[in-house]
Amino acid sequence: MKVSIGLPSGDWSEVGPAAFKAEEIGFDAVSTVELAHEPFLRLALATQATEKVELSTAIAIAFSRSPMVVANMSWDLHANSRGRFYLGLGSQVKGHNERRFSVAWSAPAPRMQEYIESLRAIWRCWQTGEKLNYVGKHYQFTLMKPEFSPPKNNLPMPPVSLAAVGPAMLRVGGRVADGVRLHSFCTKRYMEEVCMAHISEGLKHSDRQRKDIEIYGGGFVATGEDEEAVAKMIDIIRYRVAFYGSTRTYFPVWELHGLEDLGLKLHQMVADRKWDRIADEISDDVVQLFAAVGTFETLERAIRARFSGVDALNLTLPVGTSDGVMREIVQDLHRIATPY
Repeated sequence: MKVSIGLPSGDWSEVGPAAFKAEEIGFDAVSTVELAHEPFLRLALATQATEKVELSTAIAIAFSRSPMVVANMSWDLHANSRGRFYLGLGSQVKGHNERRFSVAWSAPAPRMQEYIESLRAIWRCWQTGEKLNYVGKHYQFTLMKPEFSPPKNNLPMPPVSLAAVGPAMLRVGGRVADGVRLHSFCTKRYMEEVCMAHISEGLKHSDRQRKDIEIYGGGFVATGEDEEAVAKMIDIIRYRVAFYGSTRTYFPVWELHGLEDLGLKLHQMVADRKWDRIADEISDDVVQLFAAVGTFETLERAIRARFSGVDALNLTLPVGTSDGVMREIVQDLHRIATPY
């Protein structure tokens, strides 16, 4: 199993040292998220502090940025890391696109397919010199002059992974992406019965097999040196489950488990701005649906059971976990065989 860890988001002075330490410990990848901070810039710092680890956006929001802008940033990160950049994209939900980013909304799955296709058309133009001529319903790119073309880098094209929850986006991931990043708001049953079925359908369209695509995550990890530490992480996850579970886009997960009423209740509480009370609605049994739970000693076994069938995992550990313990955990997880 490939093991990733997130980079600090606020203070840029912490990014390089954190990336260096992750590489020394043995993590396979470091990643950035797009929440309160931009995800690409921190990876530029990580390129200068590391030599081996994969550098990934996990994820960057696609539709708020032109594919040309993302293609350019990705090209530079890939070239300056000597081929270690992995672009992770996500669509975000309608409300955030329209009201937070002021971006017009349309059906996200076909638009995302064009987004990824156009990225590759731009990269091929830069690498091979072929004429840029991508014309789709949502994106059209037909102009590229030498002054705006970065130098060839003779590297493989940057891989692209796609964050996906719903059936249509999961199929797009199987059709055109190098990897699919399952949302944290994902149970093992939803992964097996819904996600993998639709990814497989997409793979058939592109004449690929399961071994040809990397599946990331789908869920949380609650761990610590003892049960008290694990309980603290469970409480953090409890809030994240409530937060995501209040969004209608993620209701199919509730529906699969017969928990539609819980989703509706959370949605109304958020509408009433009762943010401080939503976690109280998530029982320990519900947390167990979404998380691998265990102390450091039992973590490998818990992850084998909860995340069987996936290839990679982003690991969140309690603050203060020693480098030695992290190294042992990463080594343990590396022993888990995966389909990719």
